[in-house]
Amino acid sequence: MREDRLSPEIDTTIAHPARRYDYWLGGKDNFLPDRESGDAIAAAFPTIRIAALENRRFLGRVVQFLAEEAGIRQFLDIGTGIPTVNNTHEVAQAIAPESRVVYVDNDPIVLAHARALLTSDHRGATAYLDADLRNPEKILSHPDLQRTLDLSRPVALMLIAILHFVPDADDPYGAVSRLLAALPSGSYLAISHVTRDFMSPGTAASVDDVIAATRVTFQMRNRAEVARFLGGLELISPGIAALPAWRAENEPQPRPSAADTAAYGAVARVP
Repeated sequence: MREDRLSPEIDTTIAHPARRYDYWLGGKDNFLPDRESGDAIAAAFPTIRIAALENRRFLGRVVQFLAEEAGIRQFLDIGTGIPTVNNTHEVAQAIAPESRVVYVDNDPIVLAHARALLTSDHRGATAYLDADLRNPEKILSHPDLQRTLDLSRPVALMLIAILHFVPDADDPYGAVSRLLAALPSGSYLAISHVTRDFMSPGTAASVDDVIAATRVTFQMRNRAEVARFLGGLELISPGIAALPAWRAENEPQPRPSAADTAAYGAVARVP
């Protein structure tokens, strides 16, 4: 990516979570500070690239389940990140071309790539909103969302690797509850979330030190804290699982361990 073509809002001198994730996935939309930060985290947590790849695989499996088995045709994907392979609309529309997807992110680096998210099968639709998970009312009232999704019909709310960037002080539980309250019965919530539960104390301490140095707000949560996001919903088997284990029977074997990814994944239905 050429710096002279970037929005002035994009600071390439400071490591950025979306660009760092792109680096771990082997992408090219990153800069030296992102790579240096990514390498520092990898030194503390050597399997971070496995974790990033497994998170993308989880997203694909979730969308496949929702489109094939649950019959979902509408997706609200918040915290989209830089487009890569097998984005939500690509997986969903390969199964059901009429699928409609709204992407949401508040990051200028993602906005710069938003056109890649808007390439839809003509039988379906995609839209991109510049908005923040912490402001659910702006998302729900946005005219592009209202034009693209019918909130009287089931919607899959996708919160993949985003909630750990929202600290408790910003009330992520309230934001998720408000979004779910706007969705009808038969909708779904899908989440992935980083956790210390599968880390050794030494690894967790090292990761905390590196994250603090990056100036990025980040809050790992344990299983009970992750489960709070799913309260009152009907968990889909296998429930809250280590990321590599969630419906991964058809993935290449052997699977990475829970410690390799240090993240939970879950899907639940709105009753």
